[in-house]
Amino acid sequence: MLAALPDADYARLLPDLELIPMPLGRAIHESGGTLDYAYFPTTSIVSLMYVLEDGASAETAVTGFDGVVGIALFLGGNSTPNRAVVQSAGFGYRLRVSVLKREFNLNGEFTRLMLRYTQALITQMAQTSVCNRHHVLEQQLCRCLLLSLDLLATNELTITQEMIANKLGVRREGVTEAAGRLQQAGIIRYSRGHITVLDRPKLEKGACECYTVVKKEMDRLLRVGLLFPREIHPVIMHGKVFTPEHAQVFEGLGATVRAALPPVLPTKPESGKPASTHAYHRLV
Repeated sequence: MLAALPDADYARLLPDLELIPMPLGRAIHESGGTLDYAYFPTTSIVSLMYVLEDGASAETAVTGFDGVVGIALFLGGNSTPNRAVVQSAGFGYRLRVSVLKREFNLNGEFTRLMLRYTQALITQMAQTSVCNRHHVLEQQLCRCLLLSLDLLATNELTITQEMIANKLGVRREGVTEAAGRLQQAGIIRYSRGHITVLDRPKLEKGACECYTVVKKEMDRLLRVGLLFPREIHPVIMHGKVFTPEHAQVFEGLGATVRAALPPVLPTKPESGKPASTHAYHRLV
């Protein structure tokens, strides 16, 4: 999402963007808790959940590189009744609430971007509610897998049947049966918490119209001009630059994490254009 900002807006945010790991299962915020940061996932996916008093849960939306966690901060509240949990491990940036509100109150492109995302999020939440009420479990599962795949660089998901059951608000046995039918049809391969999509066109055919409605609205409001996961560095991305400060964070990552990453090379200014004051490195 940050890649869609004009250079001037981005430059103001850059010193306050804090790169953080987002491990699987981490709670970004709990229901009713006060929010101190907004989170911009890059290679991770965050699930927004509602948890009932008896412990039952259901997912209302997912967000990744094209969204932000913490819309209550710029909508006038400092807490939210839902729970945000990392569904797919990766990285992201967090931004202090004071900086977020400062930028939002400028009524510039950052403000418009946040409001467009909010509209897209409301669409996803509403469509999820309709889907859970009117469509069969297998269609819901296809929609769930597709929405997550759109936020990843591969056709593989690390997710257990229990996690899917919690997302859809159904029994685990129902997920087992639905996933089994998809596997028998050659659409997916499921093994020990890993789902590989073998035939995406068939998966899309098996989903209800809810997936298409959500995707079209996200594309219309947000994704035009954004970098998709397959185009971004597997650890650090916000679409513009990789600064020396970010390089320090990168070097602080474990050697086993860095080993498989593409190199970081110095950026050369384009021919005939002055070098940017903040574009010191580019990810390749």
